[in-house]
Amino acid sequence: MDIAKNDVFTVQIEDMSEDGAGIGRLDGFIWFIKDTVIGDVVEAKAMKLKKTYGFARLTRVVEPSPHRVTPPCPVARQCGGCQLQAMSYEEQLRFKENKILGNLSRIGGFRNIRRVDENGQPKEGRSGQGPDDERMIPFYPIIGMDEPWHYRNKAQFPVGLTKTGEIVTGFYAGRTHDIIAQDDCLLGVSENREILAAVREYMEKCRIRPYDETIHQGLVRHVLIRKGFATGELMVCLVINGRKLPSAERLVSELCKLSGMTSVSYSINTEKTNVIMGKEIVNLYGPGYITDYIGNVRYRISPLSFYQVNPVQTERLYRTALEYADLTGNETVWDLYCGIGTISLFLAQKAKQVYGVEIIPAAIEDARENARENGLTNVEFFVGKAEEVLPEQYEKNRIRADVIVVDPPRKGCDAKCLETILKMQPERIVYVSCDSATLARDLRILCDGGYEVRKARGCDMFPMTVHCECVVCLER
Repeated sequence: MDIAKNDVFTVQIEDMSEDGAGIGRLDGFIWFIKDTVIGDVVEAKAMKLKKTYGFARLTRVVEPSPHRVTPPCPVARQCGGCQLQAMSYEEQLRFKENKILGNLSRIGGFRNIRRVDENGQPKEGRSGQGPDDERMIPFYPIIGMDEPWHYRNKAQFPVGLTKTGEIVTGFYAGRTHDIIAQDDCLLGVSENREILAAVREYMEKCRIRPYDETIHQGLVRHVLIRKGFATGELMVCLVINGRKLPSAERLVSELCKLSGMTSVSYSINTEKTNVIMGKEIVNLYGPGYITDYIGNVRYRISPLSFYQVNPVQTERLYRTALEYADLTGNETVWDLYCGIGTISLFLAQKAKQVYGVEIIPAAIEDARENARENGLTNVEFFVGKAEEVLPEQYEKNRIRADVIVVDPPRKGCDAKCLETILKMQPERIVYVSCDSATLARDLRILCDGGYEVRKARGCDMFPMTVHCECVVCLER
């Protein structure tokens, strides 16, 4: 290949990477080009070259893909948070399905998966080759959104200063800590704009400086906003580099003018760190939490709670997980990596007994309170690592499992956890995953240990981004 750094070349985009960059090939050399869409013919400038691949910057779309659309967000390209906003939503869903199927086949070795419709009937074509239909694994259509905008119930806005000294809120540009001014993200709730305006006005009038990470000075680092979609309740939590928020009553007064304002607090984070939230929360107004519903289950959400950011799709995902669990009311169920009990309480409506495990103590406090608020007495929660609590309860207390549900972080399940699951031999395992690569790895371990994948499907929890959830049913 005779392309050197800073050379401009033309290439067709054939695929997309895990992080949403377009992939093109020239003479066997692979190019990664951000802001491109599958099917585009683009002009790009070579920026960084390796032995077999390189990175280039888009300079011009020569021939747009039939799947290319104009991003409605004016700062979509600078912000980088919505890697797929230039791609039609229908094509986004196809891309995500292909990504899941590709990882299951390539990493997990599952080459006998077929696409089926909602009724389980085979679609045209297969994702892999299998000896016969009986051994094929049905992959159901991805669960997309009717309206893939304004779905996020949570946002964390960094606070800084412009070059002219004005307070700015927005998002960090990709791979930088440069703030792109944005207070009306199209993925977030409409109240974000009013809340951020109130915070900026409060800071200006009270002469409160934003945090400057280069010198570790200034007070306000981030603004966390959460909303209960079912209840309309709003939460605001300022993350500060200090122990006290000056004139806090003035901030509370301004924020409480907004309909639905339920909780105002601040989080103390004086560390030199990229971690946003501090461990200590100081409550200024309200009960210190908001509430929301997923289906019929009511949840209490505090500033530090893990709670799915897309409540519309969360209900669809959890209903799918509940369907895959196939509960009759007689089962003992373990829910690993349970957070504030979101899936646990869903399962408790149909199970005899549910046990939840989570490493974060505050999340377990919320989970227990959520169980009390919903009158669910058949659920018990343990604080600790799933890979430690599960073996202890199984080996020492002989607590068995008919069904195990896992919803691990992006890195997947711990090896010790998988080993104990195989020892416990539940009839069914429901695996909810936010990373189909680690999902495929763990499924291979479980299947080598005596399980079979029975069905799977994706759920688009994060439209306009490359991320996608997947839920899989395995049986012994």
